[in-house]
Amino acid sequence: QGQLVESGGGRVQPGGSLRLTCAATGNIFSEYIMGWYRQAPGKQRELVASVMPRGIANFAAFVRGRFTSSRVNAENTMSLQMNNLGSSDTATYYCNRTPDPTLPWGPGTQVIVSS
Repeated sequence: QGQLVESGGGRVQPGGSLRLTCAATGNIFSEYIMGWYRQAPGKQRELVASVMPRGIANFAAFVRGRFTSSRVNAENTMSLQMNNLGSSDTATYYCNRTPDPTLPWGPGTQVIVSS
């Protein structure tokens, strides 16, 4: 069925930047709309961005203008560039298909925004 692995998280100060990567194994990636999701402590998982197979991305209002995303289908990878991070961006970030996240969830990568 394939696997998803997220990486690139860490601790950053408010206003800082991070670049996350999603790597997929198996034929699960290139033909599908992929999404970036996040789950903050005590909150439900939410969709951050939808990335079309050809790379066009749509972002949730709370990150629009600060986050960008790209994908390389031939390498089964997708990235999320996060700029001007704030404390509300603290969460574990995941990738999966969207609108239906039917793949097994990966481990996620934790982002902590703190001074």
